[in-house]
Order: sequence, then structure tokens, then C-alpha cells
Amino acid sequence: MKKLFTTLSNIWKIQELKERILFTLMILLIYRFLSHVPLPGVDPVMLSNEAKSGLLGLLDMFAGGAFSKVSIIALGVMPYISASIVVQLLGIAVPKFQKMQKEGESGRKKLTEITRYLTVVITIVQAIGYVKTQVPANAIIPGIDPTIFYILSTIILTAGTLFVMWLGEKITDKGIGNGTSLIIMVGIIARLPHALRQEFDLRITGDGGPLLIFVEILALFAVVMFTILIVQGIRKVPVQYAKRIVGNKQVGGVRQYIPLKVNAAGVMPIIFAQALMFLPAAITGFIPSLQNGWLAQFSNPLSFTYNLTFALLIIAFTFFYTAITVNPTQMADDMKKNGGFVPGIKPGVATSTFIDDVISKITFPGAFFLAIIAILPSIANKANVGQEFAQFFGGTSLLILVGVVLDTLQQIESYLLMRHYDGLMKTGRVTGRTGIPAAGTSNAPL
Repeated sequence: MKKLFTTLSNIWKIQELKERILFTLMILLIYRFLSHVPLPGVDPVMLSNEAKSGLLGLLDMFAGGAFSKVSIIALGVMPYISASIVVQLLGIAVPKFQKMQKEGESGRKKLTEITRYLTVVITIVQAIGYVKTQVPANAIIPGIDPTIFYILSTIILTAGTLFVMWLGEKITDKGIGNGTSLIIMVGIIARLPHALRQEFDLRITGDGGPLLIFVEILALFAVVMFTILIVQGIRKVPVQYAKRIVGNKQVGGVRQYIPLKVNAAGVMPIIFAQALMFLPAAITGFIPSLQNGWLAQFSNPLSFTYNLTFALLIIAFTFFYTAITVNPTQMADDMKKNGGFVPGIKPGVATSTFIDDVISKITFPGAFFLAIIAILPSIANKANVGQEFAQFFGGTSLLILVGVVLDTLQQIESYLLMRHYDGLMKTGRVTGRTGIPAAGTSNAPL
């Protein structure tokens, strides 16, 4: 405990790190303030206080409640996330985008510009749909022309998303990094006190009492620890570098390693699977006659059919996303160019095949446990945990929380180690001693 307080004290001794942390907190406070500012022309009193469910509930959680409050930043950074995912997929499928990815800094700037323009288009489309479907007619202040309200609201929501995107970029540039992810994380954490209060009221007025709340918190702690193991889990592939004489010095000749992540796909498989699982609900919404048929089983997040299908889709998407983002051939070529080789394996094709085999073996357990984490909220809900509190037991929200917190701690760790202070964590960022990023890392905001 004394070492922890000493480390926290050392953080404030580093002027640059202190300024970055304070700047980040200031930006996040601005974001949370804006999430409570309603759209002009909307009466907040007339808005429904019922919790959103399904996709809308997920969007509301990511926006920190701004979605249900009809805030000027109701759409949050989700249009930007959607645009980033689209550009990332285009970089895999379209040769022109692949070429830009290989152009270094100039290519990155072009992709960033395309992402921003695409964000504007996606935001406008989502803003129109949001105002039409999520703003109740009785919540619009009487006397306001509906057409003017819809046009102005669309413009304001688009500007709000662009402003939040700008805030995220400022955190990345002048704060402690990962601005977009931090904004999403703060939005998720902002819902936790309300969820805890609801769960406390439910247990006090119903069955269980304070003891059951304590058990639920212990269970949540265990789930978080399990999620950290999955996020941080790596398989180290040893790499030997040949000895070389540079001038009068001998370099190389030491054994290093490449870390291959157990969960190389991150949260992307869950996002893709959720997108598909929302289709049955959309179809039954348009065709009411199907609401009592077999398709209804795929629309109920608490049904066995829904969760089994959801888990299988996550496993399939994990293999797919890992295959398109982790390139064993390129890794083998990079090692060969730098004079490295895996002990006992020939450089080139044999090394590529070996790495691909290792990735295949560790991807299945990673995909399986990722599927378990994804369906844990439904299991918790079945166990009579409150609907809102159950969302923190797994799924996309928990993976984002764990991933962003760990990454932020590693950012702070790097500043401490550069100043020769002890860090907050036992090990630094998982990059491997070769300096090669852990396989499966991505430049996407999540």
C-alpha cells in the first residue's frame, strides 16, 4: 500500500504527465456537462425515464445516458466508430485503401480525412432517424414548427458528434491518449452509480437484502479479473537474432519473443455479432405477424436460442477478424529481413506456417471465453440481477472498460519508467522485447 501511494505521488512530480492528466479530466468534464444539455425545443420533463433495451440500450450506455436524455451530443462518438470500422474493413478488401495503409504518415492522414468525411455522412443519416424515432411528439415544445425543429436538430446533433470527435482527438494529442476510447469509457462508468442505486433499492425492497448485493459485487469483481486475463493473455513465440558485427561492436545473438494475443480480435466480434442479432428484432418490428413465430426466439436476449446463436457468431467472427488482421506471412518476412528466426523453424514459409498454427490454436480458447463474457449479462439477468446492473457483468461495455483502463495505466506507466520511477503495473505495455506490437493490435478507436 505504501508503494502505491509513493507511485501516485511520483505521478504528480512529473510536470508533463500531471498537465496531461489534468487536461484529460477537464475535457471529460466538458463532455459530461454537454451530455445533460437537451436539444433546443425539447422539454426534458416530457421524456420517458424508462431504460432503453437492445441496440438502443447499448448506444445509450456508450453515450453515458445522453441518448435517452435527447442531448445535443446524443449520438456521441458512435458515428465516428462506425466510420472507422468501415474504413478499416475497406483497408482489408479494397486495394486502393490497402495502398494508403502502406504509405506511412501520408497514407494515415488520407485515411483519417476519409474517416472524418464518412463520419459526417453517417451522423446526418443517424441524426435524421434519431429525431424521427426517439424524440416524442409531446416532448417538443408547442408552437415550434416540426420541419424547422427536425432540420435544426439534425444540424445540432451532427455538430455535437463532430465536437465530441474533436474532444477525443485533443485528449489523444494533449492528454493521456486514446481519447475516443476514454470518452466511451466515461460514458459507461457514468451509468454505474445509477445501476448500483437501482440494484440496492431492488434488494432492500425485495428479496436478498444487503448480503445479496455484496455477493453480486464479488461476482462482478471475479468477472472483471477473468476479463483482464483474457485481454492480457499472450503466447510468446521465441525469436533468435543472428550475431552481427557493426563497427567494433557485436549486436544481436540474443533470444527475444513476439507476443501473440489470445484475444487478438478485441471487441470487434461482439460488435459484428450484435449487429446481426438485431436483425430479427427489426424484421419482427416491420412484420408483426412474425412476433409469435420461431423468429421471436432470436429477438429475445434472454432466450437460450438467442444466446447460443450469439455465442456461435462471436466464435466465428473471432476467427474471421483474427485471420484478416493478423498476417503471419508479413511477420515472418519482417523477422527474416532483420535476421531473426524461430529456433528449430526455417525462416520464410515454414515460419509463417508455424506462426499461423500457433494463432489458430490460441484463437479458439480466446473466442470461446469471449463468447462467455458476451452472454454473461443475460446469465446475470436470468439470475435475477437488475437489468441495468447486469450489463456490467460482461459484453462490449465490460471489455471496453477493462481494455481502456489497462491501456491508460500502461500510458502512465511509460511516463513513470522514463523518469526512472516504479510503475503502477508489474509489466509494461505488451509489445515484446523485439518492439513488435502484440499481434492483433489495431489502430481502430476501440
